[in-house]
Amino acid sequence: MNLPQTFQEKMKNLLQEEYDAFIRSYEEEKNQGLRINTLKISIDEFLQMNPFTTEKIPWVKEGYFYPGNERPGKHPYHEAGLYYIQEPSAMAVGELADPRPGERILDLCAAPGGKTTHLASEMRGEGLLVSNEIHPQRAKILSQNVERMGIQNAIVVNETPERLAVRFPGFFDRILVDAPCSGEGMFRKDEEARLHWSPENVALCARRQDEILDHAQSMLKPGGRLVYSTCTFSPEENEGTISRFLEKYPNFEIEQVEVYEGFSPGRADWVEKAAPGIEKTIRIWPHLVKGEGHYIAVLKKVDGDEAPRIKYAKSKLDPKMLKAYQQFAGETLNRTPSGNFIAFHDQLYALPEEAPALDQLKVLRPGLHLGTFKKNRFEPSHALALALSGEDAKNVWNLPADSEEILAYLKGETLQAGGPKGWYLMTVDGYSIGWGKLAGNVMKNHYPKGLRWMG
Repeated sequence: MNLPQTFQEKMKNLLQEEYDAFIRSYEEEKNQGLRINTLKISIDEFLQMNPFTTEKIPWVKEGYFYPGNERPGKHPYHEAGLYYIQEPSAMAVGELADPRPGERILDLCAAPGGKTTHLASEMRGEGLLVSNEIHPQRAKILSQNVERMGIQNAIVVNETPERLAVRFPGFFDRILVDAPCSGEGMFRKDEEARLHWSPENVALCARRQDEILDHAQSMLKPGGRLVYSTCTFSPEENEGTISRFLEKYPNFEIEQVEVYEGFSPGRADWVEKAAPGIEKTIRIWPHLVKGEGHYIAVLKKVDGDEAPRIKYAKSKLDPKMLKAYQQFAGETLNRTPSGNFIAFHDQLYALPEEAPALDQLKVLRPGLHLGTFKKNRFEPSHALALALSGEDAKNVWNLPADSEEILAYLKGETLQAGGPKGWYLMTVDGYSIGWGKLAGNVMKNHYPKGLRWMG
């Protein structure tokens, strides 16, 4: 592998006797992982029907390695949101964030969604998750992954940390900053990261991280937890960033968290003026575990000002739209999602409980998308289907994962079917995957055109 020469010299100076083992790790295959989505399926249930060759990842209870010759991203279970494909080391971040049901949590740099969906599964649908991504195209991918995993209590926004900090002082119980970085830990799997690396970019990333943390800390409640992570080896962006932060904000301290076999402590000797307790931070090395490079610091806000009162979102709905939704729900559902209903043009959403007011923010997904109001009738969304279980719908049409019918459905084809007319929750081996609408003996396909399989 063609690694930047200056990077190699830097790592040799840092690692010394470990350097040869580190460099040899680049000749090995990258490790693949999937994380079971416990919002939709339990670990035991998934393992009983698991079609892949998997091996437990030690540092995350829902995580499993799979071999590079298998393709879980091309399986119907992936479309049903039963798991998220995620780099194994990256799963440690959500685990150490340790979110709790009922909390208010912010994922500040959230795309493409691996860590957000991990946080959501631990929250079990209770509390508020705000997932932010500053880049519009990446924010759309984040929103799609939130939808696929059936998450109901997340708001997806496309904002700067600065604007969010103005709106949410002292508001969150936990904040995750998976910071933009020089990406050294991803060199084995990402050629772009190798091509764009330079010492100047490392310094630029470190300055950007300082700014992001400035805004993040102001949004955390006293007693709250701030988790900082990168996928780089660079001390300037890791121990250096945390040390600079703690010097500026002495009301924070580094927390001791569980350290798994192969994880290494932060290095005080790699930076000037290392913060006390920097060895409690965590480094993950590709020559010591089956994963790429990562750095994680867990910080506690010891004291600070209590949050001022903020405005909460209010239900805003055209009575005609509400009536159309209620008619649909009465005919189709055994359970309706909770939360305040709010309309954005002709789109209906269920806001999470305690959702803040969202005016003047760039919002991609203000909660669970329920559907669209079309000419005095309501058409359910794909997001609603993925948030439901088979017990939630009155009419269910199940397709086995190894059947021709599920492939036809995912390609957007109509199916021959019989039964009462109306909306059907389509499932794969009992797990929701989309909508169909039965008329006569034809199940009309409502799987979204942009998600349909080709060929």
